[in-house]
Amino acid sequence: MIFLKLLRESFLFAFDALRQNKLRTLLSLLGVTIGIFTIIAVFSAVDTLRNNLQQSVNKLGSNSIYIQKWPWIGGEDFPWWKYLQRPVPNLRDFAELQRRSQTAYGISYEVSVDGRTVKYGSNTIQGVSISAASQDHDKTWNFDFAGGRYFTDMESKTGAPVALIGADVADNLFPGGNGLGKKIKIMGRFVTVIGVFSKEGDDILGISDDKVILVPLNFARNVIDIQNDKYNPQIVVKGKEGLTDVEVESELKGLMRSIHRLQPQQEDNFSLNKTTILSNQLDTLFAVVNIAGIIIGSFSILVGGFGIANIMFVSVKERTPIIGIQKSLGAKNYFILLQFLIEAIVLCLLGGIIGLGLVYLGTLAIKAIIGMKIVLDMKNIIVGIGTSVAIGIISGIVPAYFASRLDPVEAIRSN
Repeated sequence: MIFLKLLRESFLFAFDALRQNKLRTLLSLLGVTIGIFTIIAVFSAVDTLRNNLQQSVNKLGSNSIYIQKWPWIGGEDFPWWKYLQRPVPNLRDFAELQRRSQTAYGISYEVSVDGRTVKYGSNTIQGVSISAASQDHDKTWNFDFAGGRYFTDMESKTGAPVALIGADVADNLFPGGNGLGKKIKIMGRFVTVIGVFSKEGDDILGISDDKVILVPLNFARNVIDIQNDKYNPQIVVKGKEGLTDVEVESELKGLMRSIHRLQPQQEDNFSLNKTTILSNQLDTLFAVVNIAGIIIGSFSILVGGFGIANIMFVSVKERTPIIGIQKSLGAKNYFILLQFLIEAIVLCLLGGIIGLGLVYLGTLAIKAIIGMKIVLDMKNIIVGIGTSVAIGIISGIVPAYFASRLDPVEAIRSN
């Protein structure tokens, strides 16, 4: 009870001192506010980017490996001329992998034709990507349906004129309905809509089925050359449950080298891309951004901390006679120390809360302007509050100690 009473009185002294010196308090808050705002804003921006990018990466499948001509990641000395000469994955590779793979849960051959305009009656949508995939596409790719169904095995084998459409395609071509059972014309052929993908929205990597029309691979092969490089052919392999992507990748590498009849000394003429490549690159990038944010924010906090320490020394000087009176009336050293230390902590907490408030207002503004959800989680709030308290303790402990060691007689005489 004595400690709580002491704490209460210390808070009252601190708030009274801050209230009487509003301008000085405001200037002292500025450095801490900017520092906390910078650090938390960077952390929130990084968390937001990581969250949005990871959602995009998750659509590619956590255990899916993409056999492609080009690698996803390249260094400074990227040998593009070497990759340019590689063959694209073809139907023979696809058939051999289906026959020989022991680790695959699903294997899909996929191509895409981008930037097409699709019409239905008087309604039109531009920039549609028309994709064609084999039957296992639903095993290698993550998606949900708002209505309808996926291709049957017979529809895939016979190349039936059926299609799955994205949410944006459905909204533009069939306002007020989903278009199930309707016929649309793509690549010069009429196809029947049998399914509509759930709305996904735009993401940072542009991975979305909202403006996609998916048709069976055997339907597309009667219209276009599905092994042509310009249609970006790829083979997607989803590993069996319980197997790591490393195990699946190891088998695929051996099979592809065997299918392409590569000698031991020859380099791979294919790329095995997987989501962990992107995730690792993102982690490296965000680690650098985090460090940069901490450094920038630390400089602001350092300036703010020195400012608060200076203000506390001034406060001690102004209140020296009061300290002398308090000590002459029996106030202990720890009471005087706690009184000034709490004042410094309260000052820094106010700066931290204002900084967090500015970050929160910024998240609301960004969400209202561009519609992106900003991540401001409890971890960042705790970091902001904890940093503020730490600054208050560090910047206030020395002035508070000097105040607590003042001689009461000398302190009273200084008036």
